[in-house]
Amino acid sequence: MEWIYSINKAIAYMEEHMTEDVSLCDIAASVNISPFHFQRAFSMMAGMTPAEYMRKRRLSLAGSELAGGSVKVIDIALQYGYDTPESFSKAFSRFHGVTPQQAKSGCALNFFNRLSLKMIIEGGSTMNYTIEKWEAMDLLVHTTKVQPETSDSEIPKFWDEYFANEKYSKVPGYLGVCAQQKTDDGAFIYGIGCKASDVDGVPEGFELLHIPEYEWVVFKCVGPSPDAIQKVWDQIYREWLPTTEYEIVQEYDIENYLPGDPSSADYVSEICIPIKRGSGNASHA
Repeated sequence: MEWIYSINKAIAYMEEHMTEDVSLCDIAASVNISPFHFQRAFSMMAGMTPAEYMRKRRLSLAGSELAGGSVKVIDIALQYGYDTPESFSKAFSRFHGVTPQQAKSGCALNFFNRLSLKMIIEGGSTMNYTIEKWEAMDLLVHTTKVQPETSDSEIPKFWDEYFANEKYSKVPGYLGVCAQQKTDDGAFIYGIGCKASDVDGVPEGFELLHIPEYEWVVFKCVGPSPDAIQKVWDQIYREWLPTTEYEIVQEYDIENYLPGDPSSADYVSEICIPIKRGSGNASHA
């Protein structure tokens, strides 16, 4: 997949629907990417979430319209998705530093330009990875349903709850698994656990997750967790995916936390992603 092309195409979709009620699922579907992968890729490439981008653009455009002086604040508030003038005024003031009424009087306003991503090839960056063929496997996991927009806060909280619950201690929690679900709200299943062969039976609170046979790319992450693994995720989307001949299979990805001290400088973890040879179609995932 040509990720830069796809993200820019998604930005064009957002710009065309800036005054409409569009969801993350709508935006991701416009470029045939799962909401989970789109949220992650956009955030890492753009430095902000899709929701943040649309909020900033809407408030910027609203300021430009109010600067004309003849439009009503309530009309602009409703046009850009705010239910009340009060909620609009609050958001507007935080962004511009002035109220909507002051903007109508000709105050200086902030302007947030439309985003356009470009790929810049830079040297000096090394990524340690292997391409491996894995047979189908079963994982034993404790799961929760996660929304892509809130995954950055939900997943760490889920890990904390896992290790705080004594009944889960019988299952070694060294795998973090994202399983894509074909749902209208774009939610995905996140699981914590291990290979099913590590434990006898299926303890209460756990389930078996069957992973089909795939070719996988396995990235080695060295350094304290979670910083090292987040750094490699950033490299994957910024450097590896835009230039590789492979495409992500948007079904699963696995983070493997190997034995050792997660806070040490030489701690090793892995990011494992199923892949396939690219089709050459930039908008097809």
